[in-house]
Amino acid sequence: MIEVYLHKLNELLEHRTSVVSVILVDAIGSTPQDQGSKMLVTAEGLYYGTVGGGRIESRAIETAQTMLTDPNPKQRIQFFDWNLQKDIGMTCGGSVKLYFEAFHTAAWQIVVFGAGHVANTLIPVLLNLECQVTCLDTRQEWLAKLPESSKLTVIHTEDLPAQVDSISEHAFVVLMTKGHKTDRPILQRFLERGSQPYIGVIGSKAKAAVLRKELRENGIAAEKCKEFICPLGLSIGTNDPQEIAISIVAQLLEVRDRVFGMK
Repeated sequence: MIEVYLHKLNELLEHRTSVVSVILVDAIGSTPQDQGSKMLVTAEGLYYGTVGGGRIESRAIETAQTMLTDPNPKQRIQFFDWNLQKDIGMTCGGSVKLYFEAFHTAAWQIVVFGAGHVANTLIPVLLNLECQVTCLDTRQEWLAKLPESSKLTVIHTEDLPAQVDSISEHAFVVLMTKGHKTDRPILQRFLERGSQPYIGVIGSKAKAAVLRKELRENGIAAEKCKEFICPLGLSIGTNDPQEIAISIVAQLLEVRDRVFGMK
């Protein structure tokens, strides 16, 4: 019943549970369920309803669970037209069209190393977006200045480079610690580990040149040294922290759209 489906979906949304709604929008020929059938899928599997049972439902659940782990916002709505015989391997001669819509899926992850003046201006702006932010610093007093939010994770640590291995390879990384001497070891760990979709370091062109020289001296290949952005942000505005924050957010969005194929 539609009332039960809506009640259960609303319940999951209120608890911010990751869920995909699957609706059978069209059924042609011999199919195991009628048009309008609905189901809800969480990370644990089928939560409510059915769109056909057997192989078709198994494929739909698998597809929905894949969507829950995809950080690409472009993939949160998908539409499939499956021939039950050719695509699903069923003996039925029909076809189904399914509409998938994901809620509270894997968020766009942004990790900020450093909680100084610019970070304290940048993070409140980021929290207005559909993203999950992590901020790390050695200074508890600066971390304490950040706003409280379910979208923000604050980590106080004395060893920032040691935290690199715990950061997702899909995260967008911003380095703005106390200076290039504390930024470089973190940056080097990221470059040694692999590649991030975005890694930016606050500072000037002169700082970028020093960083690349020191990284090469520490065994990082010249090509690898091109994988980070410095100066950070778009070339707009002044050196006011508010304007720097806006330029950084604009650049993050620009890269996000390119990486996720949103433009």
